Amino acid sequence: MWQQTLITLRPRPRGFHLITDELQAALPELRRCEVGLLHLWLRHTSASLTVNENADGAVRRDFERFFDRLAPQGEQGYEHDYEGPDDLPAHFKASLLGCQLSVPVTAGRLALGTWQGIYLGEHREQGGARQLLATLHGMQS
Repeated sequence: MWQQTLITLRPRPRGFHLITDELQAALPELRRCEVGLLHLWLRHTSASLTVNENADGAVRRDFERFFDRLAPQGEQGYEHDYEGPDDLPAHFKASLLGCQLSVPVTAGRLALGTWQGIYLGEHREQGGARQLLATLHGMQS
């Protein structure tokens, strides 16, 4: 089985957002996959994907503070600034975290650990809706 779906995520403010439930809702075919792999490709250069803690919202807020220190907005010497002061720092953050994930699928579910969730890192103040290409490959049950 091969399935490819373009998912449009709703706009979110800058920060790290759990999108696991939104992805599963957009991919009902996951339930028919006995064993497989879901590849997620974020089609943007100023947002990112990562897997981390899904229970305590403080982790996502701490992620935002940490990455803001790594790539601060308004830093002197940035050349790429015509899209606004948050654009180049957003590109840095997206490159550090990446724009793709592969997640195993087992018995119709994402095989994430107990405390794991999929984050969208929105690195722009007004990033808008984000597109994610989801490719599912696996054996149907």
